[in-house]
Amino acid sequence: MLDEVMRRGWPALVEKPVDGWVVRVSAGVTQRANSVVALAEPADVDRAVASVERRYAAEGLPPVFQVGPTPRPADLDERLAARGYAYGSPTLVQVAETATVLERLPDRPVSATVSGEPDEEWLDLWWLVDGRGDASALAVARKILTGGPARYATVRRDGRAVAVARLALVGEWGGLYCLAVHPDARRQGLAGAVTRAVVADAATEGVGRLWLQVVAANAAARALYAQAGFTTQGSYHYRTRNN
Repeated sequence: MLDEVMRRGWPALVEKPVDGWVVRVSAGVTQRANSVVALAEPADVDRAVASVERRYAAEGLPPVFQVGPTPRPADLDERLAARGYAYGSPTLVQVAETATVLERLPDRPVSATVSGEPDEEWLDLWWLVDGRGDASALAVARKILTGGPARYATVRRDGRAVAVARLALVGEWGGLYCLAVHPDARRQGLAGAVTRAVVADAATEGVGRLWLQVVAANAAARALYAQAGFTTQGSYHYRTRNN
């Protein structure tokens, strides 16, 4: 179920079905939006992989698979490795109850605004901290962000954005993305403050459960999420063929 929820929380610009798989294409901006989700087992796996490779080649992109704990087929990871696909970006999927996060994150006296669209300040700070690419890549990223309902929180100091976060809204679920703090404002509790702000806002809209995806090697982010009450539900990684 979380595979589908996460897919809706970070929607690709284009999705193409391939015999039970979903090929996501978004001009190469973010792995999530440019990778295959193996939701069902194809009748002919080798043929499906070949079709995926052709589709990405037509877009000028390398073929990428997101491989979770229950891929279809079960030996998809081994099959891709045998075809020369490289392993990378191991990522944890964590979940928490909304009430738990609000209880465990301190309610700091920090002013935060929350809206249904990212403004230029929000985008500029997120891209400064986490962006990869030029202005055209940012334009694609904005389309991904706004491809589904979400809430955007911003903490400002001295008239400028210093912390931002996005919460995708998928039914009763909220997905935490794009948590970013300006380098000059770190270690001041702003990551927790902006997270609490966007979660508290979503709680008023009936969001009772939360998910997030965090790179396994990101110890600082994992510590924050553990403090907030998130626990690991599963994991995934990517397989990429670069030649």
